[in-house]
Amino acid sequence: MSSIVDEFNEYREKMNSRILEDNNKIIKRIFNLDTNAFMKGALDVKTKELLGLVASAVMRCDDCVRYHLETCHKEGLTKEEVVETLSIATLIGGTIVIPHLRRAYEFWDALEAKES
Repeated sequence: MSSIVDEFNEYREKMNSRILEDNNKIIKRIFNLDTNAFMKGALDVKTKELLGLVASAVMRCDDCVRYHLETCHKEGLTKEEVVETLSIATLIGGTIVIPHLRRAYEFWDALEAKES
């Protein structure tokens, strides 16, 4: 049985490949910029991913939240670190972020379940 994590990653990979097939210079540069922005620099990768998670939650982008949650999980961040980060996002974004918070918890739980 496929999990929401697998479904998300399969769809994301399929559609990213489809988008990049068109070889649009602007889109390719945006994808590249996004990749490079989250590499280690003055800030470490974990910090950048937490910043990305906050911004994604406040902007109410579930795909972005899922992407950053998975990267946070791969980077070894704890549930407590992620929950504290999501609490800041909810504070900043207001109660309209709560539905996205629910989906974030669901996705994190799926990441943890997939690990075990």
